[in-house]
Amino acid sequence: MTKDIYNVLFLCTGNSARSIIAEAIMNREGAGTFRAFSAGSKPGKAPHPYTLDLLEGVHHDIGFARSKSWDEFAAANAPQMDFVFTVCDNAAAEECPLWPGQPMTAHWGVPDPVKVEGTEAVRRQAFAKTYRMLRSRISIFVSLPIGSLDRLALQRDLDRIGKGTVEAD
Repeated sequence: MTKDIYNVLFLCTGNSARSIIAEAIMNREGAGTFRAFSAGSKPGKAPHPYTLDLLEGVHHDIGFARSKSWDEFAAANAPQMDFVFTVCDNAAAEECPLWPGQPMTAHWGVPDPVKVEGTEAVRRQAFAKTYRMLRSRISIFVSLPIGSLDRLALQRDLDRIGKGTVEAD
């Protein structure tokens, strides 16, 4: 599997926190090799304000951030995806659209920071923890020798990253 740029889609239900955070991280960590997108099965009206605050706080451009349906990426004129990752349990259990080109898929479930209750500080900590978890997984993913791995070995690594059982080299 060798390409100049690999398209990666991160899916979640609401597309307001985890998938948008993953999109921002991948576009920074994988710049030049990966182009990330995010979507939801039942997207909200907009990204969660804490998502935007967090991303701005760690110097990500948030101009890309909007909640969108996964239907946008299943359309005939959409970019062809090479990888599709679900980052929440709800999207993993839902029936996903058929993606043109049969991209590699994996479930990288992360607890939903939007559902955390408590003080503002506790809630913002949950968003920061989500960022750290996704950044760790994405950093491992972008360090894989994708061009030299066969599909079976790559799928095994993608699954292990989601389970937290593979380390960066």
